[in-house]
Amino acid sequence: MNPGNDSTLEKTVVDVYLRACQNQLDEGLTTIDHCLRQLNDQQLWWRPANEMNSIANLMLHLCGNLRQWLISGLSGEADYRRRQQEFDDRSGRSREELFQALKATIEEAQAQLQSQNAESLLRIRHVQQFDIDGFQTSFDSICHFRGHVQEIVHITRCLCGQSYQFLFVPKNPD
Repeated sequence: MNPGNDSTLEKTVVDVYLRACQNQLDEGLTTIDHCLRQLNDQQLWWRPANEMNSIANLMLHLCGNLRQWLISGLSGEADYRRRQQEFDDRSGRSREELFQALKATIEEAQAQLQSQNAESLLRIRHVQQFDIDGFQTSFDSICHFRGHVQEIVHITRCLCGQSYQFLFVPKNPD
């Protein structure tokens, strides 16, 4: 038997990959929520410099990116993203409103991931100006998401200083 031709193995590998993508989104959302709980609404809109992004703008950007790459990108639905508006927004929306928008977008992205199979992930689609398959679409979007999650952690640590509470501290014997 050649494992490369085994459809059961193929399905298992795809399932594991998609589950890993969904887990990365869950873990990132948990990390963002942890950061938001340490900040007030005003701090979410603080920018380290005028040309840099606030946590709120990063959250809006993550919603736009996930919608474009995972929701529209994988489904083939029309993409109506206005990327620059994600960065220009100065609306002062509340922490709760921003978090709920991101959570809803992540849930929609996870549902789209769950609907994929090997065939659909291998199909080429057009996202932004790229012709790209579903594996690369999802991989790139998840990496992008996690990068901005770490940026949110960094800004939170800058704002909180020594009062920052870590989400996870390993318990090493050393």
